[in-house]
Amino acid sequence: MPDFPPPFSPFLDDPLLREVKGCTVCGEALPLGPKPIFSVHPKAKIAIISQAPGRLAHESGIPWDDPSGRRLRVWMGVSDEEFYDASTFAILPMGFCYPGKGKGGDLPPRPECAPRWQAPLLAMMPDLRMKILIGAWAQHHYLGKAKKKTLTETVRSFEDYLPEYFVLPHPSPRNGIFLRKNPWIEREIVPVFRSLIAAAKAET
Repeated sequence: MPDFPPPFSPFLDDPLLREVKGCTVCGEALPLGPKPIFSVHPKAKIAIISQAPGRLAHESGIPWDDPSGRRLRVWMGVSDEEFYDASTFAILPMGFCYPGKGKGGDLPPRPECAPRWQAPLLAMMPDLRMKILIGAWAQHHYLGKAKKKTLTETVRSFEDYLPEYFVLPHPSPRNGIFLRKNPWIEREIVPVFRSLIAAAKAET
């Protein structure tokens, strides 16, 4: 696993990025404290927008370095090195910090985060070709009333949201039963997704 690139580097020494990296707006509500995990680059072509970092990502500082991430990379048809290349893939979860554990898994992303940071960070990446909306929280934020009654219906209607968005269920092992009940996702949706990723990567 390559080292995850920092959210900004000397050539991206931007006041907004420093502000995001030092954000403590919801710090008192975070069980492990604030630790924003995200990645932006002015040349990024695809934004991966999901829920929030998990506990392991909080500890390591590396998002998607788990079974969910491995399945996502298989769906995308990319290597670890390609996935963590910030000049191709931006990583912008709905909540940048680990929200804590609930009864059924991780808690939802903190509501303060996305309205505050998503739009200004996306504006820093004018070359984006597509935003991947993973899971219900990202789809609710970006699709609003255009999303269907259920996540399954939204994913089945993925073509309605192209070319700006590609909608996916979360690739977590917790979704294993859901994916087995809906084999059409990996049979029909994933090949289209993979081809669009390849096309976006190839664009100059």
